[in-house]
Amino acid sequence: MSDGGGRSGGGGGLGGGQIQMPGGMKAGGGVAGIVIILIIVAVNYLMGGQSPAAGGSLDSGQMVAEGADSGRYDNCRTGEDAATDPDCARVLVENSLRDYWAATLPEQAGIELDPATMETFTGAINTGCGQATSAVGPFYCPPDQRIYLDTTFFADVLQQQLNGPAGDFVEPYVIGHEYGHHIQNLMGTMSRVKTQQGPRSDAVRLELQADCYAGMWVKAATSTQDATGEPLILELTDQDIREAIAAASAVGDDKIQQQTQGQVTKETWTHGSAASRMKWFQTGYQQGSLQACDTWAVDTP
Repeated sequence: MSDGGGRSGGGGGLGGGQIQMPGGMKAGGGVAGIVIILIIVAVNYLMGGQSPAAGGSLDSGQMVAEGADSGRYDNCRTGEDAATDPDCARVLVENSLRDYWAATLPEQAGIELDPATMETFTGAINTGCGQATSAVGPFYCPPDQRIYLDTTFFADVLQQQLNGPAGDFVEPYVIGHEYGHHIQNLMGTMSRVKTQQGPRSDAVRLELQADCYAGMWVKAATSTQDATGEPLILELTDQDIREAIAAASAVGDDKIQQQTQGQVTKETWTHGSAASRMKWFQTGYQQGSLQACDTWAVDTP
């Protein structure tokens, strides 16, 4: 986990530029367009200053904050830190995801995990996928194998302008979804994206699969252990799970389009309907397998 602090992106924001995303998708322009084309990958990262990350008890084992550029995460060492500091809760979620996939990916796919990294920033940042501003929201950049997020985006843009839901477990769901894209990158799934828009498009299948992978992690989160053998997250409540499911539903293309443009145009969907996103998150949560998350195996995902 690292933090780039406040940076000038070197180009004055997304504006007329574009960001290259998995499967050839691009994003640019105003908030509504960004949300419809790109941000639905993580539209509900609404920490809102609340903690702990998982809404329950956290272990007191040592946590690791790697490569903290600005020093933002230097104090994140224990579960107690995560229980009282939203930044440290974010580190715990990253650690839990890394440890879960380090065990699950070899076991289910025969692939060793090359862990993704995560970088927070404010203002703007240059990435291997192009320049990003806070308007872009959380995203995964395949060339960098890194998740980027401006931690001010959700409160300032998403919550205030798009009425996104809040909740302690919304941010972990979003980070889990983005880590799911990293797993797809390692498995070569992103190369399957040929069609970019529509409810049956490859782009939609990619996003729904990332939701399913997030559900897989959530199901196993309380059994993922730190280096001392202690669980990183001791408890997930029914409320935590409801928040994750609500987040998945709230970022459906249909709901975002209805709110931002007053009508639903299925042919432009890039992430799937609210019902589909909720369904695939629940599939991952209930079945816990990569095979169950094969969104390409069904006619209508």
